[in-house]
Amino acid sequence: MLNQPCISIQVQSVYIESQSEPDASRYVFAYTMSIRNLGRKPVKLLTRYWLITNSDGHTTEVQGEGVVGEQPTIYPGTEYHYTSGVVLETPLGTMEGHYTMIDHHGDSFFVDIPVFRLAVPTLIN
Repeated sequence: MLNQPCISIQVQSVYIESQSEPDASRYVFAYTMSIRNLGRKPVKLLTRYWLITNSDGHTTEVQGEGVVGEQPTIYPGTEYHYTSGVVLETPLGTMEGHYTMIDHHGDSFFVDIPVFRLAVPTLIN
């Protein structure tokens, strides 16, 4: 699509030690997504798709409507933030995916979510 809206994605992930149980292969991570509309028209986030990979190579796909129970409209020059979480069986993994959005004409488009790392801090040098 020409003139596709410009959307910026930033992510921060953090290990939640208090909810994790390494002896039971349970590692809990939270991630905060920042979705900024750099375009001139509003966009609406309809669906999400995640590919979650642990360090053993096991993958899980997650898809559904909206994010954290919402389908936000993001206006030009504004940013939408949300925090969610994921549980891995290993202390290291990655997430990546995409959002499906619609523009002000009702035309849908994908916004890629670049791969980001989930890691217990003691594993990172």
